[in-house]
Amino acid sequence: MRVNFVLSEVATGLRRNLTMTVAMILTTAISLGLMGTGLLIAGMISDMKEIYYDKVQVSIFLADDVTDEQRSAIEQQLAGSPEVANHIYESKDEAYARFQQQFSQQPELVQNTPADALPESFRVELVNPERYEVIAAEFPNGQNGVDQVRDEGDFLDRLFSLLNGARNATIAVAVVQALAALLLISNTIQLAAFNRRNETNIMRLVGASRWYTQLPFILEAALAGLIGALLAIGGLVVTKVLFVDKTLAGPIRAGIIPPVDWGAIAFISPVIAAAGVGLAGVAAYVTLRLYVRI
Repeated sequence: MRVNFVLSEVATGLRRNLTMTVAMILTTAISLGLMGTGLLIAGMISDMKEIYYDKVQVSIFLADDVTDEQRSAIEQQLAGSPEVANHIYESKDEAYARFQQQFSQQPELVQNTPADALPESFRVELVNPERYEVIAAEFPNGQNGVDQVRDEGDFLDRLFSLLNGARNATIAVAVVQALAALLLISNTIQLAAFNRRNETNIMRLVGASRWYTQLPFILEAALAGLIGALLAIGGLVVTKVLFVDKTLAGPIRAGIIPPVDWGAIAFISPVIAAAGVGLAGVAAYVTLRLYVRI
């Protein structure tokens, strides 16, 4: 009887404030969806760092007038350096062949690029990619046949700074949306309690505990939070299927960006659900304790 009464009160409350309940659900869904997106982006950034930083190379581009002696001296210096894990020499023909392969989808660019436009170079894999400065100091630009030394890590640092900024912006918007959802939950609970003040007062007069009279309102908020969380999870699933798996299929197959696995969504889905139910329930409880006397 008590369980049936509480559930009926929850259903009644949701029906009475339908528009505010829908707004509360949608706001919660947006905030939780953004939170889930931020978590997925964080996971992708971590995977990308493992992929790219393990492959970071330092490129030592040689000048056009480099001599055989200078080239041999550079190779011997690389072979004897404790900072170098591995190195390979790439001639102009090999550089142009690699350029043709990389830009095979842009034939006009390949046709307009002379075969001798790309310099010969040494591709150097470091023992510690963060010690690029050591190699740059050993092979100064413009000296001894070296044109310039370029570190791929600089580009990766800028790339990951941009991605981290996107992640942080997404989480910041999610926090703002969550605050809006909490305020909306608070207003909805206050309105629901006011509309049912006569029923709750009668229940208190006949001996019902305060917790018993507050429980339907807390369950209303928790149910709305759960529905919002389910919508957020559904949005992540749709985004993966329609955007990530289709629009980004090419870069994922090429290994440029890591895929978003179903396991990642399954891992964060309970977090999203718990956050939706927990935040909504706590917000309702605090509102009832502070602003509503039932």
